Amino acid sequence: MPSFRPLRAFAVALLLALPVALLPAAGAQAADRTVQGGRLDWGIKSSFQSYVTGPIAHGSWSLVGGAATVGGSQFRFHSATGTYDPGSGAFRAGFAGGVRFLGHRKADGTYELDLTISRPTVRISGGGGTLYADMTSKAKGSGRVTTASQVPLAALDLAGIDMTGGGSPVALANVPARLTPTGATAFAGYYTAGTPLDPVSLSVDVAAAKKPVDKPAGGGATKKGKTGPRAAGTFQDAAVDWGVRRTYREYVTGSIAQGRWTLSGGARDGGALFRFPRGTGSYDPGKRTLDAAFAGSVRFTGTGLDLTLSRITVRVSDGRGTLSADVTDATTGRTPARAVPLVTFAAKDFTPRRGLASVNEAPATLTSAGARAFGSLYSAGTAMDPVSLAVAVDRAARLPALPDLGSDATPSARPEPSAATGRTAGPATGNAAPSGSSAPSAGAGTYAAIGAGLLVAAGLGVLAVRRRRAAAGPGGH
Repeated sequence: MPSFRPLRAFAVALLLALPVALLPAAGAQAADRTVQGGRLDWGIKSSFQSYVTGPIAHGSWSLVGGAATVGGSQFRFHSATGTYDPGSGAFRAGFAGGVRFLGHRKADGTYELDLTISRPTVRISGGGGTLYADMTSKAKGSGRVTTASQVPLAALDLAGIDMTGGGSPVALANVPARLTPTGATAFAGYYTAGTPLDPVSLSVDVAAAKKPVDKPAGGGATKKGKTGPRAAGTFQDAAVDWGVRRTYREYVTGSIAQGRWTLSGGARDGGALFRFPRGTGSYDPGKRTLDAAFAGSVRFTGTGLDLTLSRITVRVSDGRGTLSADVTDATTGRTPARAVPLVTFAAKDFTPRRGLASVNEAPATLTSAGARAFGSLYSAGTAMDPVSLAVAVDRAARLPALPDLGSDATPSARPEPSAATGRTAGPATGNAAPSGSSAPSAGAGTYAAIGAGLLVAAGLGVLAVRRRRAAAGPGGH
């Protein structure tokens, strides 16, 4: 029996929004406000994903720049920046991250299909909207590689959406999108202009306009603390970033486990990774050794699943790092295992630069103890998500920024059932090659603009979230 929770939530939100919508927009004439933080969720074209990974193209896709997956077939782009004018409704938000598709491998090891879409940007003005993106593509047939910045990729259908008078966050849900003529060319000729793409959803934080501050006459120097390397055994701050394993996260939130993850103790969600902050311990810049403990924990729950990783520690010595954690498996009832070495990673160059000793996205390998911790879902030696580690060894150093998902991001990264209707499989049925004569992948749908409680929608229906994988376990690439 279908759940009517999304309908009830929509009705409540709409009733609460009506009084706001009927009031004059008192602050609508304010200057542009800054967009800072948020995410965009977009599957690009679900049937294209199926084609790339199917039995014809025999390909794969990979994430770049901190992009993540969400739900069954969407990619999450992060760290929104831009501007929003609540008076005119003009909106611009650019997001970080990208996805690369590879398929049709040739004898020389190269691929006939090679397409990267990154840094999507949504611009809205005068009731119209366009999604732009950086694109690198290999033309179908000729193999000519083209790279272009901020290509107008998709036209957005904003009918029924009023972008004026909003507050923070500003959100759009399931906005229908169609391939533009320029986008069709940049898409390497796999689809024709006008082809429906997956609907676009986004949510961004908007900062109130700042009042100018008068500087005191004569200026004056600001007193700064001393900087420079610290003595062995001390450091200012540290954090470790690790996503466990992408396919494991997808399994947890997918149609089999139907679960989620929950962060606590200060751990933060970066979409494709978890950050465990506030590192304490010892570091020797001469020997390039580290022994540190970090705050925060992550708990994975779902059907037949209740696994918690806490008390994360990292040790680095002789160019090699080990990430350990206390492991609690509530499904077995066993006593929590303490300081289990989960993965190892290379840390050959751990010398401080500009006050920061760091390891960036080092490939990580599952240990035999780690394999047991995950219930033997993976064997020892399995590639897990990469590890990033940063240690600030002087006061001036700043840890790398975490991908910013916005203030209302949920730890589970599991979307509510879409309110869009009429969504079908895309181009030809199943895994047939993409063509311009594709069936629609998104109908008129329901889409909303939310700002300071204002929710505008056209029509309402319920569609179960499509899942990319039907496998019974968290395997795959």
